[in-house]
Amino acid sequence: MRQRSLGKTGMQVSPLCLGAMMFGAWGNTDHDESISIIHRALDAGINFIDTADVYSAGESEVIVGKALAGPRRDDVVLATKAHGAMGRDRNMRGNSRRWLVREVDNSLRRLQTDWIDLYQIHRPDPDTEHEETLAALTDLVRAGKIRAFGSSTYPAHQIVDAQWIARSRGLGRFVTEQPPYSMLVRGIERDVLPVAQQFSMGVLPWSPLAGGWLSGRFRLGQEPPTTHRAGRMPQRYDLSTAENQLKLHRADALAVLAEKYEMSLVDLAIAFVLAHPAVTSAIIGPRTMDQLESQLGAADISLSAEILDAIDEIVPPGTNSSPNDGGYEPPELTDASLRRRGS
Repeated sequence: MRQRSLGKTGMQVSPLCLGAMMFGAWGNTDHDESISIIHRALDAGINFIDTADVYSAGESEVIVGKALAGPRRDDVVLATKAHGAMGRDRNMRGNSRRWLVREVDNSLRRLQTDWIDLYQIHRPDPDTEHEETLAALTDLVRAGKIRAFGSSTYPAHQIVDAQWIARSRGLGRFVTEQPPYSMLVRGIERDVLPVAQQFSMGVLPWSPLAGGWLSGRFRLGQEPPTTHRAGRMPQRYDLSTAENQLKLHRADALAVLAEKYEMSLVDLAIAFVLAHPAVTSAIIGPRTMDQLESQLGAADISLSAEILDAIDEIVPPGTNSSPNDGGYEPPELTDASLRRRGS
């Protein structure tokens, strides 16, 4: 695979990044099979792997560590994330220095490595200042435990805020952003992607298949498939809601478009994400070997302006098909007291 620059880090990565969320209890519980999938991806030219501490409570990192044990580690750009709750203790989560300094060592141990190439903050933390987080991450770079750091699913205004705090305080900055992006989830085209370009950040979209909606299995007139994700997040796939009906109709129209141009919907979906000039790598998250094989060819597909225009007609640029697809709800929307002036 032809490689791309990861922001301004100097690291070169494949246009497909192997996401490891489905390795472990959340997806494929067979460690040997998961390791075989990872090795097949590496043999196919993928040199970029993304996981997180919270995926299956650390099990995903353990599997990735087993797969990369030995000489393979040196050839892989390895990314993981921190922020999610890893225990009942309220201090075992979030973006504080106290937690990040502790959790990076936990990740290093699970991954069986001495360093992490890209350490990402999984979500914003309203209880922690950006300066606190950036200062801790800068120290982790100086300690040699991580090479670079980035954000994940940050709103555009928080990306800008973090960049300016880093500049004004003389701290390292977020060099990448990992947002949700697909043909059905295009909201970041309005702000996050232009901001990332402005600050020369690498962009690593997650869920280019929109949580399976663009797998080709969701079609009008057919019974909806039973999936692992639907079992964990049933509201995202409840076809009795208007927003999911809209997604179904759009997914079906996109499948018809793919058939017209003699490609699979999976290839169309991933190629669409890779076509945006701000995007560095699309994160694919296979659970099985067949799923991996079905996605590998997308890196070689270039979409014409005619196809991209047709996609725009089905899903308008800068829009999400469902308000639940943004990946992050700011506390001002989930806590009514933050929207109301006290007496």
